[in-house]
Amino acid sequence: MSNERNVTIVPPAIYTGIKEVPIKPAAAGIPAISSSLYHISEEMGLWKGIKTLMKLNQKEGFDCPGCAWPDPDHRSVLGEYCENGAKAIAEEATDKICDPAFFARHSVEEISSWSDFQIGKSGRVSDPMYLPKGELYYKPISWEKAFELIGEEMRACATPHEAVFYTSGRTSNEAAFMYQLLVRLWGTNNLPDCSNMCHESSGVALTETIGIGKGTVKLEDIYHAKVVLVVGQNPGTNHPRMMSALSKCKGNGGKIVHINPLPEVGTTQFVNPQSPVDVLTGGTKLADLYLPVRIGGDMALFQWVQYQLLKRAEQGEKLIAENFVQEKTAGFAEWKNHILSLNTTEALAATGLKESEAMALVDMIASSDEIITCWAMGLTQQKHGVATIQEVVNIHLIRGAIGKANAGVCPVRGHSNVQGDRTMGIYEKPKPAFMDRLEQYFKRPFPREEGYDVVESILAMEQDKVGVFICMGGNFISATPDSERTGKAMQHVRLTVQVSTKLNRAHCVTGQHALILPCLGRTEKDVQKGGLQFVTVENSMGIVHRSQGINEPISKNLKSEPAIVAGMAKAILQGKDGLDWDAMVEHYDVVRNHIEGAIAGFDRFNERVRTPDGFYLPNGPREGRFTTQSGKAHFTVSPLEILQVQPGYFVMMTIRSHDQYNTTIYGLDDRYRGILNERRVVLMNEEDMREGGWQHGQEVDLVSIYKGAERRAERFLVIPFAIAKGCIATYFPETNCLVPLEHTADKSNTPVSKWIEVRLEKR
Repeated sequence: MSNERNVTIVPPAIYTGIKEVPIKPAAAGIPAISSSLYHISEEMGLWKGIKTLMKLNQKEGFDCPGCAWPDPDHRSVLGEYCENGAKAIAEEATDKICDPAFFARHSVEEISSWSDFQIGKSGRVSDPMYLPKGELYYKPISWEKAFELIGEEMRACATPHEAVFYTSGRTSNEAAFMYQLLVRLWGTNNLPDCSNMCHESSGVALTETIGIGKGTVKLEDIYHAKVVLVVGQNPGTNHPRMMSALSKCKGNGGKIVHINPLPEVGTTQFVNPQSPVDVLTGGTKLADLYLPVRIGGDMALFQWVQYQLLKRAEQGEKLIAENFVQEKTAGFAEWKNHILSLNTTEALAATGLKESEAMALVDMIASSDEIITCWAMGLTQQKHGVATIQEVVNIHLIRGAIGKANAGVCPVRGHSNVQGDRTMGIYEKPKPAFMDRLEQYFKRPFPREEGYDVVESILAMEQDKVGVFICMGGNFISATPDSERTGKAMQHVRLTVQVSTKLNRAHCVTGQHALILPCLGRTEKDVQKGGLQFVTVENSMGIVHRSQGINEPISKNLKSEPAIVAGMAKAILQGKDGLDWDAMVEHYDVVRNHIEGAIAGFDRFNERVRTPDGFYLPNGPREGRFTTQSGKAHFTVSPLEILQVQPGYFVMMTIRSHDQYNTTIYGLDDRYRGILNERRVVLMNEEDMREGGWQHGQEVDLVSIYKGAERRAERFLVIPFAIAKGCIATYFPETNCLVPLEHTADKSNTPVSKWIEVRLEKR
């Protein structure tokens, strides 16, 4: 049975007062500095803010809790961070506090009626809080009582599989390892995480084709590549430090291609705020070629490119890396026959591009074999996301552009340690080799049955199959698809537990009773019995390095994530596991010793991670050794399915604003798109507006349709924008309610947030 609290699940449909300004011609520069200083001043004061920023991403500092872009070997003394990194730090290190008095003043029904922006600005949670069954106000609870309550509810589960353990990508390696160990000692693999909703398609696609679910390049490779494809991503907002790498590539003579349904300032022009020359001259033009592909048209484009490369090779151009293909790959002949049967007219039409535009991409790829392709959720969150990424791999295999310097594939991860979490074993489908080593080290069996991913967890909640839901960071309610349905499913759970730094909507949309366990942030000192501790993270390119906070904790009642995991483990397992969880918390070297013994690639972990730059994890494909079962990279044959919408409908994709990171909303401005003080907007092609009679600023409702079922999001303003025809874009989480729960990517089960069939209705 669900609880009866009248909480607001979908963000309220309230306008904040739109103001439109000219789109900025360049990213970063002086406006980025001004924005950074404004945010840190507002949240933590200028002096504390500057002191904190100077340690951000430094070798003796802490890792940014934002994106996972790698740090250069030679860090800038002026600061190694971006505008959105500064915003992330301001949010985490804010002086605002949600203390017991705050929770006594505001019920969960009231808090849930606020916007996600307003909820997030409430401040840091200072004390463990408990929401009893049938009540509307959180009350303070001791750590001991909180852990005791978790243990009681866990033991009330009929089977271990009635408990689900979610993980955000911010969690450190140490906390993630302890967490997955607790879960498997409990007896399940129910370990959904944010990867399920973001880069799962990348992991599946790359594991099948090259043998590892990670990228194959280093930062230096991007500096020196001859061609870099930036596909389905917005570096200027989501990975701003990537622009510095692209700028270095341009300075070394490289060419950059941006493939995306709408242009992004971050790949148009970049002004490095640390370069006086850039500031004075207007910066560096990044993209040599911009291709406004239709939403979902990427797979058709890549197959069309492969066809053209084959045809040109047949005419005598040396575009096939014959020795590489023969020695290092499998499936070439079958792939070739498949591509040569492509209906190129239909494929090109599906991209929405002119032939000359698409052929310019072919020319770029034909010009060099030092090619890197970077991508993010624009590819992964499609129905055919796995197959689309495998088409990218096909292109690299044809050209021999992988497994050598200045070439390879580069999925650009979001959360700062989402890749490290997976390395540590946060995965509902653990690989046999991982489990074999875990069992050998701990000398006991662990469950092998696959657990729930994110979508499966929500479906299980609906069916009353989940008794306890524990969330290690993140904002599950706002991050997941089909918001109303997800929220109602969550209310079926007996106990929900949120390990958090700040307040979010998931603290209001809960199980029958709920706990908030406040943890230290990345910026804060972590002092245990063994002294000041550090944790480790893994960035997008497989480097494991240290992170150590510098600020005093915002409250004396916070615990570190490893300490919270240990507290839960002792309460749940009651000592029957025989492990010394207290020792792991007293000094994190003990945890790292366990990681060294249980996970491949971590030899001499404590020694190597204390070097200033950390160390690279093994990556066979990066070195030209493909770690598939056959020992070769695999060409992939995927039938091209061209998706269509009904007349009068559009293809919608969800995007972030510039004042946002994942579900955390720093402000209400999208400076790079010229939209200020408003998030309830629909970006639409001007020709589509004229044809449909839609007016600039017109108020509409959005209705998505999937297998006959309709979902509605109310009150949005139509804004003209340079987006591919037939496509519209909206911000999440406001339109997550339009994403059907069962509409997921083939193989990866990632929710399809980048191809939603919608119609607009006038209000």
